[in-house]
Amino acid sequence: MNELTTVGDTVPELAAQAETGSAKTELIAPHNIEAEQQLLGAILTNNDVFDRVASVITEEHFYDPVHAKIYEVAKARIAKNLQATPVTLKAFLEDHPGLKELGGPAYLAKLAGGAIASFAAGDYAQIIYDLAIRRELMALGRDISAKAADVDVASEPKEQIVEAEQKLYKLGEAGKADSGFQSFLRAVTDAVQVAHAAYQRDGGLAGISSGLTDLDKKLGGLHPSDLLILAGRPSMGKTSLACNIAFNIAKAYKRGVKPDGTEGAVNGGSVGFYSLEMSAEQLASRILSEASRIPSHKIRRGDMTEEEFRRFVAAAKDLESCPLFIDDTPALPISQLAARARRLKRTHGLDALFVDYLQLVRPATAKDSRVNEVSEITQGLKAIAKELNIPVIALSQLSRQVESRDDKRPQLSDLRESGSIEQDADVVMFVYRGEYYKEREKPADHDLDAMATWQEEMAALHGKADVIIGKQRHGPIGDVALAFEGEFTKFSDLVQPWQQGEDGAYS
Repeated sequence: MNELTTVGDTVPELAAQAETGSAKTELIAPHNIEAEQQLLGAILTNNDVFDRVASVITEEHFYDPVHAKIYEVAKARIAKNLQATPVTLKAFLEDHPGLKELGGPAYLAKLAGGAIASFAAGDYAQIIYDLAIRRELMALGRDISAKAADVDVASEPKEQIVEAEQKLYKLGEAGKADSGFQSFLRAVTDAVQVAHAAYQRDGGLAGISSGLTDLDKKLGGLHPSDLLILAGRPSMGKTSLACNIAFNIAKAYKRGVKPDGTEGAVNGGSVGFYSLEMSAEQLASRILSEASRIPSHKIRRGDMTEEEFRRFVAAAKDLESCPLFIDDTPALPISQLAARARRLKRTHGLDALFVDYLQLVRPATAKDSRVNEVSEITQGLKAIAKELNIPVIALSQLSRQVESRDDKRPQLSDLRESGSIEQDADVVMFVYRGEYYKEREKPADHDLDAMATWQEEMAALHGKADVIIGKQRHGPIGDVALAFEGEFTKFSDLVQPWQQGEDGAYS
């Protein structure tokens, strides 16, 4: 292996070798020694080439271990702003046994002599990377096959599938080049396009409408690439509000040509809903209760009149084509959640993603503390929002310290493991129903004065809820008053007295 162009083979495809008298087939790992040589030569003759390929490959992507070592040493010197040439690398590599087999330091000079033009370096780096990924896939396939063949009680097939999915996800994420810097002109153009889209909607929304007018006014809609946290204590209606918003988005879905010329949702959108707490059937029952105006407890018990059942079936038929996709797999790892979201976007489109709820998502790997686990989950959800360019709405539990205060209205510090959630979220909202707490303050029947006061306060709070916006990167914080119909688990716009016309609707 003395000549540069004859070292190793250039075999990008898989070759099968059948052994005599045996069914065993040996697969040759795909590689391209010549591409590795010429790319290294380009780096050694022009260190600026390294910056063009460093985001694509590392030393681990080289097939030949000697080439991997040369790249590693060159990278270390360039990182220190030192020259990496055949002469400067000689001192670090002349005793390397692998290099000695190839002719010693003279091999470095041969690499430089066979260098490609610097403009082609990116293409060669991509070839080397792609072949390395193919080798990784082959190794992963062998590993999966070996584990599947080893029938062990402690290793369930489902667990092996999950493990394989996680490894494939990591392999898919590895080597992704960052988008890097972009000019301010491009950033300004994107900002103008967003503002123009909002202006076209009569100055309304830059994002997807939640279907709740007052909430949209405060948020400007649900913005792509944002992570929104919807938090609350049990029985406040977190899931109900999330279902209402998801249903409103899916119900309003209309496909067409968007302002940027691409085809997609021009109104509403396709919605993915991870229901880690409730089954898909329970979630569908809630949505059908809202759509058919039949109390959810009647639907659960099947206690409906014939007219109500017909209304229920009619509502179900109307919603058949609604682009709302539910995944009720319990204890889903964040890596699988991301992979399934990508798959849904590719197959059916995805414009908004809901996760009910954040604390039930599992980290990809076990961490030493719950805070670190939640941090990985929130960072993963934010990464999904940015990668798929969609709003991600994640529900979250609140700590019990809310119950110990006189003022039960939640605040940012009430978020469980609040540090990472508060930091990673673009918007944090709390659902609060004063009626729930006031109902538990009912005085004794014989205390007439207290009872009268309590009934008056209950009447003022009945059927009302607040969404408290505790954090918003794009706009103001504050409260949004909503109407809540408990029997239908439905949130809607609250009509204020000054907004009513003669028919009691918005004037």
